Amino acid sequence: MSFSVLAKYAMELPGATQDIKWGADWVASVGGKMFFVGGPHPGKWTHCSFKVDEHRFLELTGVPGIAPAPYAARYHWVAVEDAKALPLSELKALVKRSHELVAAKLPKKLQLSLGLAE
Repeated sequence: MSFSVLAKYAMELPGATQDIKWGADWVASVGGKMFFVGGPHPGKWTHCSFKVDEHRFLELTGVPGIAPAPYAARYHWVAVEDAKALPLSELKALVKRSHELVAAKLPKKLQLSLGLAE
């Protein structure tokens, strides 16, 4: 499994957009807020990062190949440095949950316009 598989999955989530930040990192956002970062881009990705639930942060950072994300750990972001740290299905579920966590903090009007709320 490569990290690009997760990037493709992230772009399938409702309201997802992509861009390059900091000159080299591929970023998926919802409503202008990041929920998934992979890098470096272009080239072979060496890692990816995403937001997790507070209660899962310590659990996940205890898994070999997963560490607190630089600059964002205080917001409960993890960095996956080994694509085999968890099964693909679990990594996809974590990316989806990151999208949900970020989308839930968006203003209701924006959520509605992105089709994220009724």
